[in-house]
Amino acid sequence: MSKGDTTRHAILERATGLATKMGLGGLTIGGLAEELDLSKSGLFAHFQSKEALQIQVLEYGAAVFVADVVRPALAAPRGAPRLRALFEQWLAWGRSRMPAGCLFVAAATELDDRPGPVRDRLVTLQRQWLDVIAISVRKGIDAGQLRADADAEQFAHDLYGVMLAYHHASRLLRDAGAERRAQRAFETLLAAITPPAPR
Repeated sequence: MSKGDTTRHAILERATGLATKMGLGGLTIGGLAEELDLSKSGLFAHFQSKEALQIQVLEYGAAVFVADVVRPALAAPRGAPRLRALFEQWLAWGRSRMPAGCLFVAAATELDDRPGPVRDRLVTLQRQWLDVIAISVRKGIDAGQLRADADAEQFAHDLYGVMLAYHHASRLLRDAGAERRAQRAFETLLAAITPPAPR
């Protein structure tokens, strides 16, 4: 990694942390320059605009998510083990990488009715994640590990709903049982698409 790439990585890491606290809308080149004790013109050379900075923060967050959640989980065997790995890695990612809250959940709330390139990029990233979950279900069906009539898109939708409820309960309500409830909800979803054990 070149010095320029290392600097850019460090900037995006800090910017992502700030975005989870103040939202993408609160993230500006001037504010970030002050936070990093860098010149505004130097940061502008990296990102050109506030919008470009926001998109790069989403891209950085997505790359971290893929490295921490998706790749390790996809190494698990098809079917229930892989879906469980996706869920557990997703939970762990929220605790370790996003202690101030999930960047994507916060951005979705902030951008849901604000058309433009930043929202468009977020929508694409979220659809790609839903596709990963649904494809994992379909591969489990193909391998004979999940029920043939399992609805992959419905499972992805429902699992995403479990995680949204988890974020709401843990972040806003400070519910100590949020993770336990999320795990129970996941097991219910998984049981519905898992064939009964042979007798």
